[in-house]
Amino acid sequence: MAGAALAARGHTSVVTAGTFVVEGLPISWRTRDALAGHGLDANGHRSRQLRARDLAAADVVVAMAVEHVAWVRRMHPEAAAKTVTLRRLCRDGWRDDWATVELDGSWEDIEDPGGGEVEDFRRAAAEVVELVAELADALPGS
Repeated sequence: MAGAALAARGHTSVVTAGTFVVEGLPISWRTRDALAGHGLDANGHRSRQLRARDLAAADVVVAMAVEHVAWVRRMHPEAAAKTVTLRRLCRDGWRDDWATVELDGSWEDIEDPGGGEVEDFRRAAAEVVELVAELADALPGS
């Protein structure tokens, strides 16, 4: 959802990947419909596992939950300094080193709607779109 929302703003390169995925799966119809409700299209999206080369090429790695940041810190410590949750990045702004920031799932996590009802997907999409707009407005070139 965040990748589609940020890519739609058109001023940055976006690569999406997950920390534990089945490669090649399309987005669910609930995700597709929730995004469409915000004028976004990710129908060509396919799931893919996050790789070291993705991290090496990234200026910032934006995660939806602290478990994703923790995974990057554990599996790819070389990318820890540039990995942060979307909520924290929106709240705290840019910094050069996120590696020592204590993670707090009580407010940083965006609830994953997977397995939930249609309304859960709509709620998640609205939250992500709002946070991405806030973040995108603060990026250089906005």
